[in-house]
Amino acid sequence: MKQNNNSRRMAEQAREKLGYILLYEVADPALDLVTLTGCEVSIDKSMLRAYVSCDASRYDEVSEALQRAKGRIRSLLGKALGWRVTPNIAFVIDTTVDDAEKLARMLEDVPESMEIEKDEFGYPIEEGTQEDVDD
Repeated sequence: MKQNNNSRRMAEQAREKLGYILLYEVADPALDLVTLTGCEVSIDKSMLRAYVSCDASRYDEVSEALQRAKGRIRSLLGKALGWRVTPNIAFVIDTTVDDAEKLARMLEDVPESMEIEKDEFGYPIEEGTQEDVDD
């Protein structure tokens, strides 16, 4: 979504209001332990993209709960923001935390081939050849 300084400021305001609504105004148990990680607002304020994070096993459940509550959330957000236009909300599951954890686990399990000494071209150096080159 195209952004400028005004839309970034509006996105921050919308994030604060939307976070409050998700925490205190919506009483769906499927939305427990859901974190609002960010918002983007279009320049004309007609569209709001909200990024939410949750446990990887709950992606479908949370997506369905957000779709069910979208109308109520939009109504409450429109009243809270006081903008001339109430934006349409698109909820997006933010998987960056899960992807980072997966990458960290992959980096912990270093294959044995990575520990073999290699030359500048990436080929394994055999033990006898290094001494011959030094002579």
